[in-house]
Amino acid sequence: MSKIDEWLAQHHITEVEAVIPDMSGVARGKILPAQKFSKEESMRLPEAVLLQTVTGDYPKDVRAIDPADSDIVLRPDSDTIRLVPWAAEPTALVIHDCFYADEKPVEISPRFVLRRILDLYYEKGWVPVVAPELEFYLVKPNTDADYPLEPPIGRSGRPETGRQSYSIDAVNEFDPLFEDVYDWCEAQRLEIDTLIHEAGAAQMEVNLLHGHPLDLADQAFLFKRTVREAALRHKMYATFMGKPMENEPGSAMHIHQSLVDLETRKNIFSNDEGEASAKFFSYIAGLQKYLPAAMCLLAPNVNSYRRITRSHASPINVHWGYDNRTAGLRVPMAAAEGRRVENRVAGADANPYLAIAASLACGYLGIIEELKPSDPVKGSAYELSYGLPRNLEESLRLLRGCKSLHEVLGEKFVMAYSAVKESEYETFLHVISSWEREYLLLNV
Repeated sequence: MSKIDEWLAQHHITEVEAVIPDMSGVARGKILPAQKFSKEESMRLPEAVLLQTVTGDYPKDVRAIDPADSDIVLRPDSDTIRLVPWAAEPTALVIHDCFYADEKPVEISPRFVLRRILDLYYEKGWVPVVAPELEFYLVKPNTDADYPLEPPIGRSGRPETGRQSYSIDAVNEFDPLFEDVYDWCEAQRLEIDTLIHEAGAAQMEVNLLHGHPLDLADQAFLFKRTVREAALRHKMYATFMGKPMENEPGSAMHIHQSLVDLETRKNIFSNDEGEASAKFFSYIAGLQKYLPAAMCLLAPNVNSYRRITRSHASPINVHWGYDNRTAGLRVPMAAAEGRRVENRVAGADANPYLAIAASLACGYLGIIEELKPSDPVKGSAYELSYGLPRNLEESLRLLRGCKSLHEVLGEKFVMAYSAVKESEYETFLHVISSWEREYLLLNV
């Protein structure tokens, strides 16, 4: 009996959710009886599911896949099997990897893209360590998309009306919901470090414990689904949109990252004397040089760029600084063994596999090319010029033109991802907003 079969029997599982993350980080797959799952030699899905846009459409450019839209084979990763704690029946979830019939991996699969970047590090004898921080909003149920979102009613019977950064009482307004979140995370082995109230009305942040990038990407992927399910149980929505409310800060996915030696397990961002190493500064320089071209992987939606606004608790450039939260790249205060850099550019709406892969790819290129960073910023980086793309179209153009990122991320993946996001952008351009009707209808 396989490891998965033993687990299913031990937990008396009756149903299994077999899932893969698509380009937007949406869980796609099949639900089937546990007995059938165990007997299946291989699960299959159309390859085109990886090209599905967030609107449910498909791009016109499908050169990255077989024109016959043939099936791909899904193989379960036994390390990812978990309970689905909100399910009515004993249900398990297993994340799968994607392969073709000839055993080759599907290069456009987000999980493979992250594995590809990790292999580059392994070849050098390095292992990346990451710790994502995810921000999100709780909002009232919103069934009419024409109406703006509003904060939900807490246990006091009143919605938040002011900023409540780090307020314990403001978090306690939603204690019943977070009790479910903590219980469900524990049941799924999602290792939550801290929970805080962020700057926006009913905006929260959860930090995940640092660890292996693939495992943390899996955890972030599952955590987002867990919070949304818990919110629905308590008659609320949880949203990870980059900028869900026009007068509130956006939501980020800050990614702390460091590298350890594969053999010694020592942090190579520090030298033998405990000072910052040359590789540490080159890693920062790689982030500075390549993050603008990788921006569409960190800010993947048209709404994402509304977050990149001066003085709204979000970076607008790729400057770096020591313990400087206004910069896109922050070096937190830490001992030599904990030296790391925090990428503050990524939005909470990003696919965690692709955001982590992109960030690690940029740092890798910096080390390989032995780049030198700019001087660290002192004071507010908000006062400096914009250094990041301001919209999805510009960001996609920069990615298309960056051959170095094509080489490490994979040409076929870049082609597929660009096609998906260009299709989403074109769909967005067909929509006439209320702002346009308000200010242009009778004035131009």
